Amino acid sequence: MRLLHPTDYQPEAASRFVSARSQIQRLLPSAVVEHIGSSAIPGALSKGDLDICVLVAPTHHELYVLTLTNFGYVEKRDTLRTEQLCMLEWHKPGEEHAVQLVASGSPFEMFMAFRDALIARPALVAEYNQLKLNAAHLCEVEYRAAKSTFIERVIRETKLQ
Repeated sequence: MRLLHPTDYQPEAASRFVSARSQIQRLLPSAVVEHIGSSAIPGALSKGDLDICVLVAPTHHELYVLTLTNFGYVEKRDTLRTEQLCMLEWHKPGEEHAVQLVASGSPFEMFMAFRDALIARPALVAEYNQLKLNAAHLCEVEYRAAKSTFIERVIRETKLQ
């Protein structure tokens, strides 16, 4: 797996986020659209993907899944799906991104908590980057598992503060 240096992908990811946020907010005007993932964390290595968290009222979650899929988003099937979380992908060339549609107030707001913890603590970014470099040779499932352990630890520590 090839990891990109922040200067090689973050400016372009930030630009794609602005466009995606505009599109999502037109479709879901009451949603809060947040840039998450490595591309939102200064100094973070990444595969270059863009991740977006869309916070919606719990009562609108399923309706908004339908709204996004009717527009052309594709529901990701190989991942966790609950009444509070649905992961979707946008595949238009040059605009690719993933959306985590999250019910407000749910535990899945952890996406922002993780992002904010790393932004606040550059030492965590360095640790995360090293973990990614050490795991880059692994298959996708093992790579995600290695990252997951780190993410869970950071979120747990954040809750204790």
